Amino acid sequence: MSSDEKPAAAPRSLAEALRARDDASLSALLRSRPDLITPVPTDLTQLATRAGTRASVVRALERLDRFALQTAEALAVAADPAAYGELLALMAGDEGEPAVAAALPRALGTLREQALVWGGDDRLRLVRTARELLAPSAQHPSPTGLGPTVQEATAGMSPGRIQEIVTAAGLPSTHDSVSAVASLTALFSDRERMAALLADVPDDSLNVLDRLVWGPPYGQVTADPAPRLRRLLDRGLLLPTAPGTVVLPREVALHLRAGRAHRAPEPVPPAVEPAATHRAQVVDATAAGQAYTALATVEELLKDWDEGGPTVLRAGGLSVRDLKRTAVALDVSEPVAAFWVELAYAAGLLACDGDVEERFAATPAYDEWRERAAADRWARLARAWLSATRTPGVVGGRDAKDRTLSALGPGLDRSAAPEVRRRVLSLLAGLPEGAAPAAESVLARLRWERPLRGPQRDHDHGLRERLARWTLSEAELLGVTGRGALSAHGRALLGAPPAPAPARPAGSTGPGDKLPVHHHHRADAAGEPGAASPTPMSAAEQEAAAAAAARLLAPLLPEPLDHVLLQADLTAVAPGPLQRPLADVLGVLADVESKGGATVYRFTPASVRRALDAGRTAADLHAFLAQHSRTPVPQPLAYLIDDVARRHGHLRVGAASAYVRCDDDALLNEILADKRSAGLRLRRLAPTVLATPADPATLLEGLRAMGYAPAAESAEGDVLIARADSHRTPPRTAPEPVPDGPPVPDTTLLSAAVRAIRAGDLASTAPRRPTASAAADGDLPRTSSAETLATMQAAVLTGEVLWIGYVNAEGTAGQHVIAPIRVEGGFVTAYDHTADEVRTYPLHRITGVAELEPDAG
Repeated sequence: MSSDEKPAAAPRSLAEALRARDDASLSALLRSRPDLITPVPTDLTQLATRAGTRASVVRALERLDRFALQTAEALAVAADPAAYGELLALMAGDEGEPAVAAALPRALGTLREQALVWGGDDRLRLVRTARELLAPSAQHPSPTGLGPTVQEATAGMSPGRIQEIVTAAGLPSTHDSVSAVASLTALFSDRERMAALLADVPDDSLNVLDRLVWGPPYGQVTADPAPRLRRLLDRGLLLPTAPGTVVLPREVALHLRAGRAHRAPEPVPPAVEPAATHRAQVVDATAAGQAYTALATVEELLKDWDEGGPTVLRAGGLSVRDLKRTAVALDVSEPVAAFWVELAYAAGLLACDGDVEERFAATPAYDEWRERAAADRWARLARAWLSATRTPGVVGGRDAKDRTLSALGPGLDRSAAPEVRRRVLSLLAGLPEGAAPAAESVLARLRWERPLRGPQRDHDHGLRERLARWTLSEAELLGVTGRGALSAHGRALLGAPPAPAPARPAGSTGPGDKLPVHHHHRADAAGEPGAASPTPMSAAEQEAAAAAAARLLAPLLPEPLDHVLLQADLTAVAPGPLQRPLADVLGVLADVESKGGATVYRFTPASVRRALDAGRTAADLHAFLAQHSRTPVPQPLAYLIDDVARRHGHLRVGAASAYVRCDDDALLNEILADKRSAGLRLRRLAPTVLATPADPATLLEGLRAMGYAPAAESAEGDVLIARADSHRTPPRTAPEPVPDGPPVPDTTLLSAAVRAIRAGDLASTAPRRPTASAAADGDLPRTSSAETLATMQAAVLTGEVLWIGYVNAEGTAGQHVIAPIRVEGGFVTAYDHTADEVRTYPLHRITGVAELEPDAG
C-alpha cells in the first residue's frame, strides 16, 4: 500500500459489509438464501434489512451444518464484537484442537457468505437477530449449556450483596456496582486467579459445579442452603436468579470447561461407512432387473385399472379396501402398493377421470409411455420419483386433524422429500464403486448436515430420517440401486461424476467423508465441499441426466421375445419379456398363473371366450398360436378353442329390457328350468325367445355364470363385438412438487438481481451537490421546470450523471440516477443506472434534478 492510500474502514453495519462485496459474493448470498431475492431488494440497505429479519435468519440457521451452527452458537456467547482468536478459543479450548482450528475458517466463511456474520477477523459480529435466537436465556437455553454472564446474572442484585461477593472472592471493594461486577468478571475470566480461587473450594462444593458445568446451568436451592452451596454463593461462583434458583455464571463455566463453548465440537462430518461391497457388474445387473420389474409392476397396475379403477373417496384418494385389493393384485405389501400407485401418479400416468362418480384411471400419457423403449419408460418413472414431493411412506398415518392419509389423496406432500432423496443418493455416489452404505451411517451424516433447532426439531429430524430410510428402500424397488449400492444408471440420473476408486490412501477419513466436487454441489467460501444439499438441477439438466441414465440402462434390460412355449397342460411359458403386441393378445387369450423369470399363462374356457368377445375368431386364434409358439400347438388347446368357439354366440342377447333368442327351444327350456336363472326373472315370449327386465349386461353375466356362452347382438340382429375399450381420463398433467420455500434462482436471475441492487444502491447512496432548492435529507430533489430542463440539456453536452425525482403513472414517487442522452419534445431519453437500461421520461413527471458529486461513480 502506498503512503497516499488509506486502509479500508471497517464496516459499521451489515449493509456496509454487503456493499464491500463483489458481485460473485452477492450472488452466492442470494443463491444460499433465495428468500432474500423475492422480491428483488431495491438496494443493499434493504437487502441487509431483509437478511436480518427473524423468519429469514431462522431459515438460514436451520440450513447450517452442525459445526457451522456450533460456530454461530459460540459467537452468540462471545463478546460483541469478538476477535477471531476469541472465537477459536471458544471452539478449540485452552489446549487447542487441530481439527477444530482447521475447520473453523470454513465454518466462519459459510456464516459470512450467508450474511449471518459480518466484520473483519478483529471485529466479528453475529447479526442481532441470530444473537437473540442463539444467546442463552432462562426461557431458551443454549445448546452450549452456558448460562448468563456475571453482568447479566447480577443485573437485579443489590449493591450491598455485590460488594459482599467481591469481598468474599478476595477482591477489594469498590465504590459502585458497575466496577464491582467488572472486577468479578475479570477474576472469573483470568485462568490463573480463577484456579487459585477454586483451589480453596472443598471437593463437595466442586462436585456441585461439575453437575452444572455442561448444562443446564440452573439449579434449585432451599431458603437455607447447605454449607457446600453457601461457599459457592458467597464467592459468586453461583448467583441467585430468582427465589430458590441459582445459576452458574458463564465465565465460571468456561473456566471449568477449559474455555470450550461446546462439550463435543464436531468439525468433521461423520463418514458414510460401506456395509458391503459388490462388483459393479453385479450391482448394475441387479438394479436393471429391478428396473424391469418396476416397469412390469406399473403396467400391471394400470392394466388392472384399464377400464376404470377404484372410485375416488369423497375426501380424495384411494380407500383402504381398494389399496388392499391393489396390493393383493400386485402381490406386494400395502406400503409397497402405495409406492407404485403414487409413482404412477407422480409420472402423470394415473389420475382421476373427473366424471360424476370419479374413478381413477390411466391418462392418455400412459398410452404414449407404453410405446416408448423400456429404458426411456424407466427414466420417466425415476425422474418423477426423484423430484416428487408426494411421499407414499406417510400413507396410513394421521394428519394434523387426525384424519387418515390415503394413497392418491391430499396431505402427502413433504417439501423436504426431493432434497433428502437427492442428498442420500449423493452420499451413495461418494462411496467407492459397488459399495452399499450402512443405513445408520447415512442417517448420522444427515443429522450432522442439518441439525435443526426449535420446537419442530424432533418432528423434523424424525421426518428426515424416515425420508432417508424410504429413499434407500424406494431406490432399490425402482432399480436406482442394486444390492444397496448406487448403479451406473442411478449415478447418471443424479448427474454425479464417475465413482471414486475402490481403494483410499492410508490416513484418509474414510469413504463418504466428502461430497464429490462437481457442478451440482455448492462449495463454501473456503473452497471445500459444503454440507448443504446438492443444488437442484434445472429442467434441462434433469432431462439430460435422465437420457444419459436411459442410455446406460438400455443394454442391461432383456430383449423382448416374439414367442412362447405351448405345453400340453393348457399353459404357455414366456421365457422372458414379450413384445407388446404378443403380450397384449396373450393377456386377453390366457390368464397369468405365475410370474418370475418366466411367466406362465393358462388357457381356460373363460379366457378363450374373452378373446372371442374381443372380436377374434377361432381361426385367428389358431393362426396366432401357431405363429408365436416354438412348440407345436397341443391338441387339448386346439380342442378347447374349437369347443368354446362352437358354443360362442349360439345364444343371442338383446334389449327388451333384454331378451334371449335361440333356435334350439330345448336349450331355452333348460335355462328356464335352471334354479340359477331365477334372479334373471326370465319369461318366454315365443318358442325361441325369452325376455327379462334385467339389462343386457346383467343377462350376459348371469348366463355366463351358469356355464353358457351367449353373444350380444345389435337392434338389427348382428353380433356385437365386445372389444375391451380402455377407459382414459381427459388429458392430465403430473402433480407439481410443493417447493420447500422459494426456488433457488438461476444464474440469469442472479445476475439481473445483482445489477438491479447495485443500481438501486447507487441511486440511494451517491453523494449529491447541495442546491438552494433541494429539500431536506431523504426527500426527492425539487427544482422548477426551467431549472430541470436547463440542467438536463447541460448534462447531455457534458455527459454528467444526474439524480432525479420521478412520479410514475400510478402516482408512486421514486428516485433514479440517469445519464441524459437526448432532450426533445418534452421527454428526456437517458441511461438509467437504477434500472440498468435506456429509458424515456416525460419532463413534467420529474419533480427535480440534482447533480452528483464528481467522484460519485
